[in-house]
Amino acid sequence: MRVMALDVGERRIGVAVSDALGITAQGVQTLERKSDDQAIRDLQALAENYEAGAWVIGLPKNMNNTLGYKSEETQRFAEALTQACPLPVYWMDERLTTVAATQVLLQADVSRKKRKKKVDQLAAVLILQTWMDSPVGQEVCRG
Repeated sequence: MRVMALDVGERRIGVAVSDALGITAQGVQTLERKSDDQAIRDLQALAENYEAGAWVIGLPKNMNNTLGYKSEETQRFAEALTQACPLPVYWMDERLTTVAATQVLLQADVSRKKRKKKVDQLAAVLILQTWMDSPVGQEVCRG
């Protein structure tokens, strides 16, 4: 089963998808989030195109492991998404994934303009790969 991961931001949503065996994560694209309705339609089309069977959504926790405003906003978006595209949702702690993605792109000497377009997508890849490597992800994908 393929799984689609999201790094939900205020302006952009990074999207990644697993391979059919649930072993590796690949970046799909970064969606511009002009409106939630449009983003949900775009994500629904991507999920259908890739035949995704579940969502993995990065949950932006505070560094002290509490949930704040961004977490609540992400959860509201996920609720609207699953009403339109009813797939199971798995949450993955996304703390520091954007920082890690930025570091990878800096080390690869990617220009600032290209980094802005790719950082959310790479963060979604990191979220998905971490989830797939976890016991829950292994059970869902390969179980």
